[in-house]
Amino acid sequence: MDLAIVPFDSFPKDQQMLYQEWFNYADSDGDGRFTGSDATKFFAMSNLSRQDLRQVWAIADTKRQGYLDFQEFVIAMQLMSAAQSGEPITHDLISSDFPPSPSPSISSKWFASKSSQKIPASAVTSIIDGLKKLYIQKLRPLEAIYRFNDFVSPLLTNSDFDAKPMVLLLGAHIGPEPTTDRFVVVMAGPDERSIPGNTIAVHADMPFSGLSSFGSAFLSKFECSQMPHPLLEEITFVDSPGVLSGEKQRTQRAYDFTGVTSWFAAKCDLILLLFDPHKLDVSDEFKRVISSLRGHDDKIRVVLNKAHQVDTQQLMRIYGALMWSLGKVLNTPEVMRVYIGSFNDKPIDYADNGPLGGELFEKEQDDLLLDLKDIPRKACDRKINEFVKRARAAKIHAYIISHLKKQMPSIMGKTKAQEKLIANLEGEFAKVQREFHLPPGDFPNVEEFREKLRGYNIDKFERLRPKLIDAVDDMLGYDIPNLLKTFRNPYG
Repeated sequence: MDLAIVPFDSFPKDQQMLYQEWFNYADSDGDGRFTGSDATKFFAMSNLSRQDLRQVWAIADTKRQGYLDFQEFVIAMQLMSAAQSGEPITHDLISSDFPPSPSPSISSKWFASKSSQKIPASAVTSIIDGLKKLYIQKLRPLEAIYRFNDFVSPLLTNSDFDAKPMVLLLGAHIGPEPTTDRFVVVMAGPDERSIPGNTIAVHADMPFSGLSSFGSAFLSKFECSQMPHPLLEEITFVDSPGVLSGEKQRTQRAYDFTGVTSWFAAKCDLILLLFDPHKLDVSDEFKRVISSLRGHDDKIRVVLNKAHQVDTQQLMRIYGALMWSLGKVLNTPEVMRVYIGSFNDKPIDYADNGPLGGELFEKEQDDLLLDLKDIPRKACDRKINEFVKRARAAKIHAYIISHLKKQMPSIMGKTKAQEKLIANLEGEFAKVQREFHLPPGDFPNVEEFREKLRGYNIDKFERLRPKLIDAVDDMLGYDIPNLLKTFRNPYG
């Protein structure tokens, strides 16, 4: 049975008030986060076994953030009520005929005692809060001194950590018009409205300030569409303009399209490459875009849409041709996951594809939807993964910058020395790799780094500061593992 959370608004008013009262009581520091520490004190009064409470927490902490928000707290309370009535604790309990009313035996003794100990205002109450603190204290100083924000990625803000998971849609432009060159972010809002790009880029509550670096030419082709929808409360979608193909490639874009795509790819949790069975050729621009996704291979999924328009035999040939084309561009030994079907909200007659085609399309659509539904649950893990990747990239960047600085003469011949270093950048990368025993796959693209390096005076770069490197090493080796340990399931 699927996990279908009952909307809190559907509960009777007295039940809503009771759950809210419990949550306010149990939330020790009043920040709207019911932590593992809160749980060990509050849930103990349920008299359930540790094994039962471990299962309750595992189901209720749907996003693996290490704390429960109010909705998740309500789920936990529902599960415990059912467990006290003798029901086994499973996801199946959370269904359309759930929850049972809170047990009277609970409400009479639930507030029997409460610790007066308060968590300091500066304390970390979630994994994301911990990452914010570590970034400000240990990683951001390294990034700022070695200009990581100029070469690789803008400095992070609170909104980058707090942002909902995002899905990026990329595909070839099929229509007859020259181009529809516009990025559209679709996200939750109180009403339906459109926000222009320049406004989004300076909005403190949105994680798009880094796009300002692409200039007004891009921001004029960027907008946000807000609307109230339950799905958008969990996921934000980024719809990109169609990638140009054929003669359209001669149209020059007024901004760095590949750079913008790469920026979104780093921020997104899932990247969907969309293909049409009648347009499988991978254009030069699409190749550049796909190449810019390297390093994010685990996020990429391929969607072969409109598959009902061809018969089964044609579909097999098209699938083979698509995999062959992608294999040349992606250049990875792993086979990319491809979803085959016709993904829209209109009923489709699969008669021409035979019974196998119809059954296949339905299963593929279900698999894709499961992949999308799984995104919010994995969002916290993804943020941790991206944070660690960023920290390692920042370390390597610091090594490169300080190494180049070290090769510069102290007095004469600085211009020629810089030209020589830039020309032999691949060799300099190899020296850094050998000196610090770094994996070659973690180094930036040589050509892209060389192009950016031309705009700087290497002599003005900073020398290596071991204390900054040590701080990041401590963060990766001790602080982050301890953070994850702190916010794991409080019942083991």
